[in-house]
Amino acid sequence: MHTVAAGTLAYDHSDAGTRDNAVADIDVFRSLLERSGLCLASLDLRLRVVEANDDFVAQFGHSRETLRGRSFYELLHPGVHGPMRRQFERLLDGRRHRFVEHLAGVGPRDAVFTGDITGIAVHAPSGELALIVVVVNPEKNDDANAVVVDRNRILTELDARILEGIATGESTVRLASRLFLSRQGVEYHVGTMLKKLKAPNRAALVSRAYSLGVLSVASWPPKVSPDYVK
Repeated sequence: MHTVAAGTLAYDHSDAGTRDNAVADIDVFRSLLERSGLCLASLDLRLRVVEANDDFVAQFGHSRETLRGRSFYELLHPGVHGPMRRQFERLLDGRRHRFVEHLAGVGPRDAVFTGDITGIAVHAPSGELALIVVVVNPEKNDDANAVVVDRNRILTELDARILEGIATGESTVRLASRLFLSRQGVEYHVGTMLKKLKAPNRAALVSRAYSLGVLSVASWPPKVSPDYVK
């Protein structure tokens, strides 16, 4: 028996009683759509928003009318598109019934928020995949720490190289030598990035960069996503 769960959202996808379970999938989704505390939406098989509850609408800063029919990727920072596509592809081709992935979404006033997303495959009474339910669990950050960035480009090429060096543990002296800068020049670029990502120090800068998808979690040495470089 395979059970898919996201908080209180649980679906049984065992072979026995597939039709009954599929109907239950749809019914459970409908009953949870407006439940307080769940940031929830349904997507069609082209990953366009079909329905969204009040929490989801508020989190992403759109009206229901402007959300309906919009590609889900338009609500995400480009830096997380790659891993998100891979997860959705596994749902769509039947390799998985559920996934949990890191999320960097774009909310009101272009403020980037981070958190987790659960994607769940929901089947029609015929047993065919009917829609994808997404449950977003944003991290609880106060507005003062919200990062407001351009959706596509927030770093210069030099910023990106310095951030990659910091993430590998390079010193200011080493960075200055390798990038043909003065120590003051390196510190200037580091200070600019600290302000942009609202990080108090270098360790927090690297952590915030990973959480936003600026630094890819799938590469070593660390690499800044081209989507963030001007």
